[in-house]
Amino acid sequence: MDIKAYVRDFLSDYKPYKTYWNYEDGCVLKGCADLYRATGDEAYRSFVLGYLETYVRPDGSIPNYESHKYNIDSINSGKALFFGLDETGDERYRKAIEYHARRLGEHPRCACGSFWHKDSYPNQIWLDGLYMAQPFYMEYEARFDGMAKLHDITSQFRNVRRHLWNGEKGLNYHAWDEAKIQPWCDRKTGLSPNFWLRSTGWYLMALIDCIDLCPEMLYEHYRALVDLFRESMKGVLRYQAEDGLFRQVIDRADVPGNYTETSGSAMIAYALLKAVRLGVMNGEKYLPAAKAIFEALVSCKLKQNGDKAELTDICLMAGLGPGEKRDGSVAYYLSEPRVSDDSKGVGPFMMAWAEYLQAK
Repeated sequence: MDIKAYVRDFLSDYKPYKTYWNYEDGCVLKGCADLYRATGDEAYRSFVLGYLETYVRPDGSIPNYESHKYNIDSINSGKALFFGLDETGDERYRKAIEYHARRLGEHPRCACGSFWHKDSYPNQIWLDGLYMAQPFYMEYEARFDGMAKLHDITSQFRNVRRHLWNGEKGLNYHAWDEAKIQPWCDRKTGLSPNFWLRSTGWYLMALIDCIDLCPEMLYEHYRALVDLFRESMKGVLRYQAEDGLFRQVIDRADVPGNYTETSGSAMIAYALLKAVRLGVMNGEKYLPAAKAIFEALVSCKLKQNGDKAELTDICLMAGLGPGEKRDGSVAYYLSEPRVSDDSKGVGPFMMAWAEYLQAK
């Protein structure tokens, strides 16, 4: 299968995922930035800069940013602003970066110190949110704030380990309600009932991207992130399916219809490939396994449909609540639609391909 042709076709037909500044577009922008660094192909650079020039005004404002909402997802596309600043030197991107940093500074927090997922999900930590915010936060600290708030970043990862980790399973639950009042949570623990693949993928990508930005000389923090990554990666690798990928509900191979899902599998491939490149995971042991996951994605999920290929078996969406909606059951996760060519799958697939090319 011609991966380059698939990605080229996907980008040529791409329309913004939503009318407002959104995390899904941010996944594709990150994939393009990674591929530009891996290949030097100007098409990827042009895609990112063209998008940013459309949505970021010369004064650094982003009119379609939903500023009236406290939604941690909105930070994700802000990561592309660092790329825009590096490639152009345009101060609009520095101003937009500062705007995102102020948004994080104002974001509501749980009593434990972690960011709420969003205003409609108060007092809740979702694994998804660690990816949306922490790599941006870490890059801002590394470039512009002298790592003054590094403790805040590592503390939020430690909170996941403290509140969401199941040591017997070797997995983190999808979410935790600090208030322990949501219909989906256990009233004693506050935990959601299952282990959703893409949430684990978000978390692993958040960790490895933050490790990449954290100087090793800041040993306490660097080592904490590395230890969390290794523990979580080794945990999820226990559940690899027969096709080399990972199931929508990670640990429930016994449930009929529990398919191997593309976006989460791509995230694991990306995180493991990058971890090997950074020396976080042993290359002799884990590089063949990491490459095999990406190759399984290509062989099992990238399928020809007429004159074009499509990336299949991407969970369209999954969440918890609000209220009685989306109860976190196995049946719920398996009921969400499976689609092709969704940004939440293609973006991480592009990131994984960039790492695969560098590994080769």
